Amino acid sequence: MTIKTKILAAGAAFTSVATMPVLAADMPAAKAPVIVEEHCKAAISTPTFGGLIKANPNPACFVTGIGDIYVGGAVTGFAYTQTNAFGILSPGGDQDRFGRVDFSNLQGWIQKADGPLQFYVHAGLYSIPALGLPLYSSFEQTESLFGPIPVAFGKWQINDEWSIQAGRMFTNIGSELLFSYQNLNISRGLVFNQENFINQGVQVNYASGPFAAALAVTDGFYSGELNWVTGFATYKLNDSNTIGINGGTHFSDFDASTRSPRFQFATINSLQNSSIISVNYTYANGPWIVSPYFQYTNVAQKDNYFSPIAGAETWGGAILAGYTFTDNFGLAGRLEYIAQSGTPGILSGSGSTSVLYGPGSSAFSFTITPTFTWDRYFVRGEFATVQAYDVTPGFGFGRDGTKRSQERYLVETGFTF
Repeated sequence: MTIKTKILAAGAAFTSVATMPVLAADMPAAKAPVIVEEHCKAAISTPTFGGLIKANPNPACFVTGIGDIYVGGAVTGFAYTQTNAFGILSPGGDQDRFGRVDFSNLQGWIQKADGPLQFYVHAGLYSIPALGLPLYSSFEQTESLFGPIPVAFGKWQINDEWSIQAGRMFTNIGSELLFSYQNLNISRGLVFNQENFINQGVQVNYASGPFAAALAVTDGFYSGELNWVTGFATYKLNDSNTIGINGGTHFSDFDASTRSPRFQFATINSLQNSSIISVNYTYANGPWIVSPYFQYTNVAQKDNYFSPIAGAETWGGAILAGYTFTDNFGLAGRLEYIAQSGTPGILSGSGSTSVLYGPGSSAFSFTITPTFTWDRYFVRGEFATVQAYDVTPGFGFGRDGTKRSQERYLVETGFTF
């Protein structure tokens, strides 16, 4: 073979090797994709907002070593005037006034709302105006009811459907919520007054698709003793219609009548020994919110208490409604009626204790609340009237408890964040 032939053969071999496919094993390893963790994307559902005042869609969020921490709050004040103020003094000696200017909410909350371990803490000053009851100052209510930290609980999110929480929690019972900005109206209604507000205990939650439920062992009306079981179940029929049932009952006796007046302000002895069941329906579509509900309560007879309880029943119903006319204006209202068992006007020997305006009494209320909102700021006015029937003297309105009606005019303004 000539030198020329050898050179040509070597060139051909080189060309053949150069044109062979490159194997994957010969390629340099590809770098793993960098996963960028998204922060502050959790759906915030606490506290619940159920009216024309909406929850902040973009709450403050801070990325920390334990996860995303969300912060919110409410700073609101109100002024009111009313007829036939009660003569009942609060545990701290505060009097139900014919008018007052006060904070309705001066609150903040912090929460971790995603991951397996979560928590929620709600702190501050509050006033809870309710129809048919004395209205004391926010400082007096905060001190005599649930203190400056009314809600604080931890939660274990087991999976997408199941969770367990424990601590001081919002109640499972009722269709109206505790703080004013959570509701269509400034004042809670007459039916609300039969319910508990804050529970201490342990709760199991379940949610799957349109169905949600919870079951809790709690202290009922803030007694500090776990002797109640409460729960709720809701089913979302479609995007606009939801039905639900909620309630609770005591499973052991608790005598609050030997405790201090301040203790009994939050833990009313008759209601601590009661049972409650409520059914509700909610229609929410476009500008409309309509929510009728019916509630039954039963107070157990307790003859062995320091102050015996004769027992009682109540039947109540309400319609809550709101309509949004524009992005900045809406109108809310409430109609309700409640009655209790017993012989009208007679306490002794009637076989019934008073949980309304005496045995056999009943009451009707009407509330209307025009509401203006601009982003997180709101201002709203309210007129509410209560008419009581078959009132036992001393259990009605007015300083002497003999009046049968009350009117209340309120203005509330502030912002949530």
